[in-house]
Amino acid sequence: MKDSPQPAKRRRYDAAFRAEALRLASESRSTQAAARTLNINPKLLYKWQKEALTPVAAARGAELDPATAAELRQLRALARRQAQELDILKKAIAIFSHTPDQ
Repeated sequence: MKDSPQPAKRRRYDAAFRAEALRLASESRSTQAAARTLNINPKLLYKWQKEALTPVAAARGAELDPATAAELRQLRALARRQAQELDILKKAIAIFSHTPDQ
């Protein structure tokens, strides 16, 4: 019987590595370039990006280290505030662009 080669073991990535990979992908010119830099499969990085957009990712937030969790809370608060400011500006544009009938 011939010895068959052992299948490659799957590499496991911790939450800190994933968070850093997602940060690098967001700052990079492309997700594929970030994947090449990290020496991981681009499909895996795309999968992590998709998971980060789902509500399940929020539940996994407890797995993050305290500094990353604090930064995440801060960024979410900033996003909420900017969304509110955008709504106010849209309403202001609607009010000031309306011309009264003469």
